[in-house]
Amino acid sequence: MISRKSILAAACCGVLALGVAACGSSSSTTSGGSSGGANTPLTGAGSTLIAPLMSKWQSDYSSRTGNTVTYGAIGSGGGIEQITAGTVDFGASDAPLTPDQQKAAPDVLMIPWALSSTDPVYNINGVSDGLKLDGPTLADIYLGKITAWNDPAIAKLNPGVNLPSTKITPVYRSDGSGDTYILSDYLSKVSSEWKSQVGVGTELKWPTGVGGKGNDGVSALLSKTDGAIAYVGAAYAQSNGFNQVAVENAAGKFLQPTLGTISAAAAAVKTIPSNNATSLTDPPKSATNAYPLASYTYVLAPSNSDKADALKQFITYAIGPGQTFGPSLLFAKLPSQVLSAAKSTIAKIGG
Repeated sequence: MISRKSILAAACCGVLALGVAACGSSSSTTSGGSSGGANTPLTGAGSTLIAPLMSKWQSDYSSRTGNTVTYGAIGSGGGIEQITAGTVDFGASDAPLTPDQQKAAPDVLMIPWALSSTDPVYNINGVSDGLKLDGPTLADIYLGKITAWNDPAIAKLNPGVNLPSTKITPVYRSDGSGDTYILSDYLSKVSSEWKSQVGVGTELKWPTGVGGKGNDGVSALLSKTDGAIAYVGAAYAQSNGFNQVAVENAAGKFLQPTLGTISAAAAAVKTIPSNNATSLTDPPKSATNAYPLASYTYVLAPSNSDKADALKQFITYAIGPGQTFGPSLLFAKLPSQVLSAAKSTIAKIGG
């Protein structure tokens, strides 16, 4: 079980309020011109999951180097679109590029630079933190098959808990979201019905529920709706003090995200693919203490950027000194093999 903190809310809201349209960046994928370096500003956009950590990075990096990094937390889908269009210097996504997306942006590199999780959270009057759900039951809730909190499937997992007959309101991300990708990637592994009817993606055709834009929008809907269930990045669950589901992993343990359970999920993956796209959801039974909705988040950087030196400097900072800000925001330490893969990929920028 994780502690509840309120120190992140201002940082989250401030970063999320920032729009890419105000950034004024030109294309970063031109092959000519200077490769950037000292006093070279960078503009990025994408993942809201990374936004609380990015806020720390922006401030610390500026104080260390004098260089400015502007970031618009518009969702992973938006980050992929912006870097593909060349309107930002870097994107950020919790979802790896699909083959079609990579084909549309062949020069874009995926570099893992943070490790955290997406967390199912709920607002049920009279029900405290730690409600137990397994994957198939969570899938059935979002499929619209389970519609009340005292449903027998939920009651069976929570003996002794006084569950109300309150209607379940599933809340989902209405924008292109890496959190949606992580949740749907997990549900597709534990529910054949989910896999066939809904599938995996940053944007889905949801069978039921209401949508909110960004982690902030989802959080607002959850807070005002008795009976709601949603999913948000770990830092948002922590900063808002939301009640969090204890999700059953393949080993039969009901776990909430902690630095230890997130790290255990990463440790279960021994091989990093050549493009760095690594799924951590639903770890094997042998990973007894692994949280089943952990994920890497990636910086999307063009290999032929005209700000290559500045990009390499910032990303190297992010996977190095910048990692010290992670633990308080529920970002776990990057495994050594992931760091090695990230450094090798950074070297390809401008190479």
